Amino acid sequence: MSHTPAEKLATPLDLPGGGRLKNRLIKSPMSDSLGNGAGDPTPDQIRLYERWAEGGAALSLIGEVQIGPHAPESPGNLVLTPGGAETLWRALAQVGAAQGAQIWPQLGHAGALAHGALARAKGPSALTLKGREVAALTEDEIAALPGAYATAAARAKALGFRGVQIHAGHGFLLSQFLSPFFNHRRDGYGGSVAARFRLIGEIIAATRRAVGPQFALGLRINATDQLRGGVTEADALETIRLLSATSIDLIDISGGSYVPGAPASSDGTAQNGPYFAEFAAKAQAITRIPLVVTGGVKTRTEALALRAGGAAAVGLARAMVLDPALPIKWLSPEGGDPAFPRFATRPPGGITAWYTGRLAALATDREDSFAADLPAALAAVAARDAARVPHWQARFGPPA
Repeated sequence: MSHTPAEKLATPLDLPGGGRLKNRLIKSPMSDSLGNGAGDPTPDQIRLYERWAEGGAALSLIGEVQIGPHAPESPGNLVLTPGGAETLWRALAQVGAAQGAQIWPQLGHAGALAHGALARAKGPSALTLKGREVAALTEDEIAALPGAYATAAARAKALGFRGVQIHAGHGFLLSQFLSPFFNHRRDGYGGSVAARFRLIGEIIAATRRAVGPQFALGLRINATDQLRGGVTEADALETIRLLSATSIDLIDISGGSYVPGAPASSDGTAQNGPYFAEFAAKAQAITRIPLVVTGGVKTRTEALALRAGGAAAVGLARAMVLDPALPIKWLSPEGGDPAFPRFATRPPGGITAWYTGRLAALATDREDSFAADLPAALAAVAARDAARVPHWQARFGPPA
């Protein structure tokens, strides 16, 4: 039976644990940095996720929601810890689930990439990153992590969310454990792929025990971290095999790393089109778990090609910053693709800062007047983060 392009993206996706996504288009996690500086949502952030629900996304993932306050990547991160503004959290869970959508926090821990004004950088092993000294986590600190993730997920469930995504990509802590670039341990958490995966397996098991069988658990991993001496394709495929023996409901494939000087996922691994399509096709052949492919998708034609190649769903980040109602368009017969901006120069971090600025404009329904250039966007993000640092420290204390 043939299907129209809209129908191929509109089909609901049933998750292994029993949940259902209403279509195959997912708003990927981004660090929107719209928290209040003390770990709680703001009305602007709530409005942003309401817009994506109104725009037809099956699932919106809230990027970089910290399991605790001691290893954030930004002072604009949310933190799933007791004592927060519960009314605002419940409002975020409610509006993000409008019109049959779902909204999940992405559970994170920055590890070696923690914000320097807020935390001491710690990772699997001691190393130096562009002048940043990273300490090795102790065995006791590692042993505490599964419980911390489980507690955060249980809190998300209590606040009204129906799932979470565990962040094991982009160079943050769990990605660091998977990558031999970061992980030089000689105990049970380093060496083979299975040993480097061990902590993730323990976190999944602890989290599933805490939230029960019907609460959705997703996980983001890298197809590549684009680091010399880092994760190989064979490593990543072996990680997929290991995940297949867990209770994960959805695997989100991305790539890249935010290590200073390294390519991020948004830099891609191909000149045009989705970045990780070939890897995803290989991964789908070895797992029963539905795969989301994220990165570089700019047109409905590309999204359809990913679906034809075996992807269960398509992750959209910058495309849905440019047009928060993109799913509605792509699920209509007419379609319609977003117009991506072009920049004459690309200072490091400038494009990411520009999209961060546009996220703030979307959150106040003022995107039509957003016209920052890249230097202005960089300056605005830096100023906003600097202003939030005292608020973070006032609630959570100085770097530990």
